[in-house]
Amino acid sequence: MDNAKPGDLKVEKWNEDKDGKLSESNLENKLRRQGYKFIRYDFPPGMCFPDHTHGTPKKDAILKGNMKFCMYGQTVVLGPGDMIQVPGNTIHNATVLGREFLVFYDATRDPNADITKEELSET
Repeated sequence: MDNAKPGDLKVEKWNEDKDGKLSESNLENKLRRQGYKFIRYDFPPGMCFPDHTHGTPKKDAILKGNMKFCMYGQTVVLGPGDMIQVPGNTIHNATVLGREFLVFYDATRDPNADITKEELSET
């Protein structure tokens, strides 16, 4: 999934058979297995993130709540267990939906991590 091309908006869905029940520890373990380091954030309902970019590729992962995410002129609603790749220097925006806080992981590649078989099969 790291090889998304402009125009592709691919959401990686949680797979309970493969990843176990969605939980904080299981989501963090999955990100680590994929070679990511991450920071957890809790954002309030209605919080908006206007158009912006990041200098490096990243992955957004949702533990709780819902977020409208826009990139490449396309919009998706991300919910619990969803992850999406955000290429570096790509304009995107997001808004927290609903009445509950969004529990969100901002993940970037850990340069010290080994790429796993799981990650290779996803590219």
